Amino acid sequence: MNGHDSATSIAPEALLDVAELRAETPGCAEVIHFNNAGCGLIAAPVLRPVLEHLALEARIGGYEAAARQADAVADFYAATASIIGAAPRNIAFASSATHAFATGVSAIPFEPGDVIVTTRNDFISQQIAFLSLRKRFGVQIVHAPDAPEGGVDVAAMADLLRRHRPRLVAATHIPTNSGLVQPVAEIGRHCRELELLYLVDACQSVGQVPVDVEAIGCDLLTATCRKYLRGPRGSGFLYLSDRVLSAGYEPLFIDMYGSRWVAPDAYQPAETAARFEDWEFPYATVLGCAAAARYAERVGVEASGARALALAANLRTRLRAIPGIRVLEQGAVLGALVTFTIQGWQPQPFKAAMDARGINSALSFREFAVFDFGDKDVDWCLRLSPHYYNTEEEVAVVAAAVAELATPAGSVR
Repeated sequence: MNGHDSATSIAPEALLDVAELRAETPGCAEVIHFNNAGCGLIAAPVLRPVLEHLALEARIGGYEAAARQADAVADFYAATASIIGAAPRNIAFASSATHAFATGVSAIPFEPGDVIVTTRNDFISQQIAFLSLRKRFGVQIVHAPDAPEGGVDVAAMADLLRRHRPRLVAATHIPTNSGLVQPVAEIGRHCRELELLYLVDACQSVGQVPVDVEAIGCDLLTATCRKYLRGPRGSGFLYLSDRVLSAGYEPLFIDMYGSRWVAPDAYQPAETAARFEDWEFPYATVLGCAAAARYAERVGVEASGARALALAANLRTRLRAIPGIRVLEQGAVLGALVTFTIQGWQPQPFKAAMDARGINSALSFREFAVFDFGDKDVDWCLRLSPHYYNTEEEVAVVAAAVAELATPAGSVR
């Protein structure tokens, strides 16, 4: 069953000056970038503070540059918190969403027999991490089943939560391997009722769709800055609720930045999410992330997200009309990730053919999503992920390229 693409009653292009946004995005002149789920194109106002800070470090020294830019660095926490409806004290910088996830999960004192309830569509690195926890600590991993229309069956998951009372509940908001949007707020309501620790992976959703941690009801949320938020690579963040902070959760290997050594045999963790941070920061990157969050606020995540979803829906419609193309999206609500298979091609040659046409895309393989791709009986797919600065004309060009490659003359068997 095909999912329903999200829509807005107001045409998203009417809310944005797309020409201006493209002018501020130098990469738009180089490629058709439909790989925002991998890494968004950086806007000039985001690139500028990164380069300026690196130049400042070269002139006066790294420590001295960080001290001079202390207020701008602090704005990373305020800007990031504002994007997800949190407070600055609840935000910790991380080098990636996976780093944020690992650091956050390391704070949970797992014991043999503890249960983790998760979904079949959680990110590959998290699925592997859960298996590693099972190997090391003897925890049990319980996967909630999917609904017939795709996406997690929330009622079935709620029943698992009541029966198992898990140590951790985890869900990925938008999986990397499909355009599915999971009902994380519905899961959160059940977690709050049962007072369960709840972690949400918002790696693909922050910057793509509005995210509000209070509405979701999560205790931990992990995200990257390089994707739909359009920040620099090597950056992400971890959100920790006041409940988690006040309960004393701290990472397994706490750093000198996240704590104070107060006696020969004692240390004192920071009161804020800083306890999950390390001393060494890529300060230029942090400034770029702050600029990216402020840029996203200025553009407006609701309007920009509506446009991205509309472009993806347009692309799905066009792809479904092409013989030999199978669009893979399933779920009640779909996001801006579009995945499909094509007859007559192997993965790398097909992506290379798209690259040769100046179209950026990404491949996903069965090992990235064992459950999902197993259910769909596919070994690989191509992922296309437009964002608000892409255009309807680019959607048409991309669909035409796929149609050309899908013809017998264009395929490689």
